[in-house]
Amino acid sequence: MADKYIELNAFVKLKGFASTGGQAKLIIRSKHVKVNGAIETQNRKKLHVGDKVDIQGKEFVVEESVLKMG
Repeated sequence: MADKYIELNAFVKLKGFASTGGQAKLIIRSKHVKVNGAIETQNRKKLHVGDKVDIQGKEFVVEESVLKMG
C-alpha cells in the first residue's frame, strides 16, 4: 500500500504562508516551522495525517483531505 503524505513546503504554500516554493523554502530554512513540536528545516519533509505543524506561531493539524499518494 502506498504511503499518503504532503511535503512540508507544499503544506506551507497550501496554508497561505508562501505563494512560491522558494518562499516556502525560506520560511522553513529560517526555523519558523515546527513539526510535532520540533523545529523542522527539511523542505520536503513528509507530513502524515495527525501531524501538528506550527508555522510562524499558528498551529495546524494535517488532515486526510490534503494528502497525496506517495
